[in-house]
Amino acid sequence: MKYLVTGTAGFIGFHLAQKLLERGEEVVGLDIINEYYEVNLKYDRLAFMGIPKEQLVRNKLIQSQLLSKYRFVQMDVADKDSLMKLFENEQFDVVIHLAAQAGVRYSLSNPAAYMHSNMLGFLNILECCRHHPVKHLVYASSSSVYGANEKMPFSTSDPVDHPISLYAASKKSNELMAHTYSHLFGIPTTGLRFFTVYGPWGRPDMAIYLFTDAIIKGEPIKVFNFGDMKRDFTYIDDIVEGVIKVADRPAQPNPDFDPKNPDPGSGRAPYKVYNIGNSFPVSLMDYIKAIEKGLGIKAKMELLPMQPGDVQETYADVSDLIKDTGYKPDTSVEKGVKAFTDWFQEYYKD
Repeated sequence: MKYLVTGTAGFIGFHLAQKLLERGEEVVGLDIINEYYEVNLKYDRLAFMGIPKEQLVRNKLIQSQLLSKYRFVQMDVADKDSLMKLFENEQFDVVIHLAAQAGVRYSLSNPAAYMHSNMLGFLNILECCRHHPVKHLVYASSSSVYGANEKMPFSTSDPVDHPISLYAASKKSNELMAHTYSHLFGIPTTGLRFFTVYGPWGRPDMAIYLFTDAIIKGEPIKVFNFGDMKRDFTYIDDIVEGVIKVADRPAQPNPDFDPKNPDPGSGRAPYKVYNIGNSFPVSLMDYIKAIEKGLGIKAKMELLPMQPGDVQETYADVSDLIKDTGYKPDTSVEKGVKAFTDWFQEYYKD
C-alpha cells in the first residue's frame, strides 16, 4: 500500500518510514524541516534515507537515491492547496500524521506556532482525507493531554479536560477534531498518545539528549522537581511496532458505546484513541543512572524545582492496545538507553 508519513524528517517519522519500507510498502515522506531544533540532524536523517539536502525543492517530490519505494517532499501541512494537490496526485491508502510543533515548554513562549502546525495543519490533513478518502488516518496525540490528572495509570477512558500546556491543549483538540470527521464523513481515525519516546536519532530537546550531551562535556545536568519524577519511557522500536500494528487495523465503531455513559476513547463513529507506552514508569534518577552506565561517566547534577507545564509522573494503561493489536513493548530502559548513548557517541565522534 501507499503511505503518507508526515514529520518524516523527525524522530519517530524517520524510524517509522524505515520500518514500513522494510516490509515492502511505498512511502511518501513529508516534512517542513523547521528550525525548532538543530536542522542538520533532520537533514542527516533524510540523507540516511537517500534524500540529499542539495536536492530539496519546496513542494517537489524527490525520489530517494537509495530506496526505490521512498520519496520525500518538503511541505508545510498548513499549506492547504499544496497538501490537497499532493493527496489528489498520490491517492494514499494510509496516512500516518506525525508532523506537529512539539515541546511543552516551547509552547509557553511561542503559542502561535502550535495554532499554525497543530491546529490548522491537522485541519488540512482531515480535509484532505475527506476529499481524497483513505483507509485509515493515524495521528500523533500525546500523554501530555492528561494534564492535571493524577489517577494512575492514565487510561483513555478517563476524561482529559485539564491540560496544563498549550501543546497538550492542541493535542486534545486534534482528538476532538478527528472524532468530528469520523462522525460526519466516516473517516477511520486513530489517535496515539505517545509516552516519552527515546532512542537513537532522538530530538535534542529531550531529557536523554540533554543529559548525555552535558555529562560528556562535564557540565551539570538540570534535574527538575529535585529528581522526584517518574516517566513511562518508551523505546523507539516499541513505538514504531505499535504504530504499524494500529495502522494495519483501521478504527471501527464501538458496538458497546453508551451515549449515556460515553467512553472518551471510542465512539459510534470509526474513532479510537490508544495510549502507546512502556506501561512501566521509571524514576528520573534511575534513568540518569542508566545514562551514566551507558557513558561510563558520573553526572554532575543541578537540582531544581518543577518547571511550569510539567507533571510529576506519567504511566500508560495500554491494556486495550495489547488486547486489540497484540502490542507488547519489551525494551528495558537499560538496553534502550545504551543504544542511545552508543549512537550519540558515534554520531558526535568528531
